Amino acid sequence: MIFSVVVLAAGKGTRMKSSMPKVLHPIGGKPMVQHIIDTVNKLGATNIHLVYGHGREQLQNKLSHNDLSWCLQDQQLGTGHAVQQAAPHIQDNEDVLILVGDAPLIKESTLQQLISVKKEADLALLTVELEDPTGMGRIVRQGQQVTAIVEHKDASEQQRQIKETNTGMMIMGGRDLKRWLSALNNNNAQGEFYLTDVIEMAAKEGKSIHASQPSCAIEVEGINNRVQLASIERAYQAEQAEALMMQGVSLLDPSRFDLRGELHVGQDITIDVNVIVEGKVKIGSNTSIGANCMLIDCEIADNAVIHANSIIEQAIVGENCSVGPYARLRPGTVMKEKSRVGNFVEMKKTTLGKGSKANHLSYLGDTEVGEGANIGAGTITCNYDGMNKFKTFIGDGAFIGSNSALVAPVSIGVNATVGAGSVVTKEVGDNKLAIARARQKNLSSWQRPEKS
Repeated sequence: MIFSVVVLAAGKGTRMKSSMPKVLHPIGGKPMVQHIIDTVNKLGATNIHLVYGHGREQLQNKLSHNDLSWCLQDQQLGTGHAVQQAAPHIQDNEDVLILVGDAPLIKESTLQQLISVKKEADLALLTVELEDPTGMGRIVRQGQQVTAIVEHKDASEQQRQIKETNTGMMIMGGRDLKRWLSALNNNNAQGEFYLTDVIEMAAKEGKSIHASQPSCAIEVEGINNRVQLASIERAYQAEQAEALMMQGVSLLDPSRFDLRGELHVGQDITIDVNVIVEGKVKIGSNTSIGANCMLIDCEIADNAVIHANSIIEQAIVGENCSVGPYARLRPGTVMKEKSRVGNFVEMKKTTLGKGSKANHLSYLGDTEVGEGANIGAGTITCNYDGMNKFKTFIGDGAFIGSNSALVAPVSIGVNATVGAGSVVTKEVGDNKLAIARARQKNLSSWQRPEKS
């Protein structure tokens, strides 16, 4: 089946109270319209025509990585007018699937079902039954045949009792669609060109019009304000949490977990509350993630333990490693197997060798640490001179005493020791002891300050 897709994304979204186009507001860390584009790409559409208007530069910048046909709607004169902007790009011999850009939870299976229904009809609609259909277009039928969609403001009292409503999503032949679009008028309460009017035109021509429904109403729920945005976000996160648990992940509270990207998991993973996952993250088997952690574009290998309140960004944590609590691994950090960082340790562009440890209160930047080294509390690598960055090398088995400052560029040799409180500016050879601190003086004539 040859078909193209038209995504309606030109609305201002004034109720969002934002300078950003409504369809760029994120769900799960991704613009809501990107969710729709990603779903459509799975369907195998020939073309995706995006009808845009408000915030055109923001849209084009944010969605530039997609293969889209951009259709500008300068004036927002209704849904029918919006689709008219895509009409020049539509072929007569293809079907056209029309979607709205503010319903990001629509499923591939639902759209596949709608496409299948179209194979048995001239036109297929996606409709949904709502307990409270206020504000929605009503589906008017004669038996099983759909005869019209009446907008709420134009509906009679009898029509307003109908609970089957329009989702704005439909599929029909390109030749018919273009003909019906050219015949639209704006003789209605809103003075707009309604796409829904093509349904009545099709019915008058004796076309067969069938309807399909989603498995859940939340799939087709649109977003018009921040309250609805938050509601859809929670629904999306509930879906992600359920999918992960079905893969064997233990979420201690599924309602307090946020996935804002892609998460690939092994087996027997435990994730505590308020964990946020962003970008592309991989977590190995038998791993536990403590409460309030952020995992961003990182990899965590098997049997690792990430303690509470830690941040891991663009870093790699090896097998049997321990991180945190309150640790921060910044981009470019690699922890080799069985290495450990403890509370209030920060690393950036640093490799911590196998079995090495920095258990507390340290900063390691632009550093290569060998195997089995021990970094004492309060140690920092002074990697920045105000203009340039320099590297520090710490050899296998080295011991860095507490509260030391290693001024890069500098190397600490294999099995070398740095005495506590040292400021090291020169190379320390293998098996050497470096003590770099002023001699202590005790002054008997010193007057202790008194409280005034």
